[in-house]
Amino acid sequence: MNANANPQPEEQRATVRPGQVALVGAGPGSADLLTLRAAELLRRADVVITLREPAADELAALRAELLQHCSPEVSVVEADTCGDDLNGVALSHARDGKRVVRLYSGDPLVVCRGAELVAACRESGIEVEVAPGLSSITAAPTFAGVPLLNGDETEIRVINARGEGNVDWADAAAGETTLVIMGADAPAGQAAHHQGPGFDVVCKSLVAGGRPGNTPVSVVRAGGTTRQTTVTSTLSRLVAELKQKDAKNHHLTEPALMIVGRPVSRQSELSWFETLPLFGWRVLVPRTKEQAASLSEQLREHGAVPEEVPTISVEPPRTPQQMERAVRGLVTGRYQWIAFTSTNAVKAIRERLESYGLDARAFAGVKVAVVGDATAAAVREFGIEPDLAPPEGLQSGAGLAEVWPPYDAEIDPMERVLLPRADIATEALSSGLDSKGWEVDDVTAYRTVRAAPPPQPVREAIKGGGFDAVLFTSSSTVRNLVGIAGKPHNTTAIAVIGRETEKTALEFGLRVDVVASKPSVTALAEALAEYGDERRREAIESGKPVLKPSQKRRGRRRKL
Repeated sequence: MNANANPQPEEQRATVRPGQVALVGAGPGSADLLTLRAAELLRRADVVITLREPAADELAALRAELLQHCSPEVSVVEADTCGDDLNGVALSHARDGKRVVRLYSGDPLVVCRGAELVAACRESGIEVEVAPGLSSITAAPTFAGVPLLNGDETEIRVINARGEGNVDWADAAAGETTLVIMGADAPAGQAAHHQGPGFDVVCKSLVAGGRPGNTPVSVVRAGGTTRQTTVTSTLSRLVAELKQKDAKNHHLTEPALMIVGRPVSRQSELSWFETLPLFGWRVLVPRTKEQAASLSEQLREHGAVPEEVPTISVEPPRTPQQMERAVRGLVTGRYQWIAFTSTNAVKAIRERLESYGLDARAFAGVKVAVVGDATAAAVREFGIEPDLAPPEGLQSGAGLAEVWPPYDAEIDPMERVLLPRADIATEALSSGLDSKGWEVDDVTAYRTVRAAPPPQPVREAIKGGGFDAVLFTSSSTVRNLVGIAGKPHNTTAIAVIGRETEKTALEFGLRVDVVASKPSVTALAEALAEYGDERRREAIESGKPVLKPSQKRRGRRRKL
């Protein structure tokens, strides 16, 4: 957008009460590390000026997550479209009475140039606030497992190797103070005056200044993100080990933090982030963002990078008459039971009731059965406690039919059951209830249709081994993903939610690596984490590098 669109005359601006400028630190690169105050300022913002770094895929995702805190009416100004006068853009919007948030990587007043904007606001009489963010100076060592001030350590020294002044490396080398060095090496494409001296120059300069060659040193790239890599060595060996690491991982071009000193000796002992069982794994979740929220969050807790790719689209039934009759029957006492076999069925009934101005009281006198944990949670969210559910290991339509009580004319006031479900659902529950004497109203509550194909880069990643794992939560997700994007590469780990889904995956020629212990997304995420942990343990015990599935040598595609 054009930040200077529709400028107001100066005399009109003078009558507008100035707004506010807030400098918000976004942290080292994960939206989860945003402070509560920063989130509140984003929520209240009229204008948000984005981070200025090049819009890599990861940064675009970070921006999107940060902007989720904003109101739908917020105006977003892309920093890279504003030239060099970002401060002027912020002040202009504030003079128009807007609440402006200017986002910064890390902390606005640490290495960033936030001080210039604060001074400009003060000079212009505009209210200004700074919401500090986690700086990579402390965050990256913590995520790498380096305790900067721990035990006998009493001080650290922070050096900006790309600063405007020259660094006195001889002075920095004196003594044993831990050094935290920013910008020792710069990513390719930086202007010459922003490039660091290089790791080789820094190491040689510190050794020449008196630091022993066996002084421990760590280089942390992309600290605090799931792209983080840490190389720990000594001053005399670091450059060689970095070259060896980079030869295997050509993408390691992130700005790095260099830590020199005694605390580095504990890095391998305290490494907690990069040793998460699914650290850095790119995991495809073939569900809509709404359905995948819980599963994706659990995957993130294990260090994975989930990517939701919808394989089905949930749509209303073609004709509404069946659902209308079902809801009327629910309200008028036509049914003794209602059986929910999916969260989509719960949602469909709930939305239909609410469209008539009704709520959970419409279920008065009706017993509620659910097929599993997720469906039970959706029912409870509506304010209803389920009366019947199958035990663990039997959470399916057939399992629910197995535990369903037979109809008894002497104790059951009526024999009718409402079964709202998808148009393509199996007949297991309906036939099971029928065999036990119940009369089932089998109603199409929603339709499932195949989603549109994902973007070409995603399709290529699926077929070319760009994903480390794919999670299948139903047989339909297997069929639909293969239909819209092709079969996953044979290096990709395949995890399924249950035996029926496993059977379908095998029919499509996929090798199944992980089967959840019970049919729930929680169990599926845990099972994949256990698989990743076992792979890591086996690699370490055999003295091999710990590689993600996507880093394995490419094999041939799976065949039917």
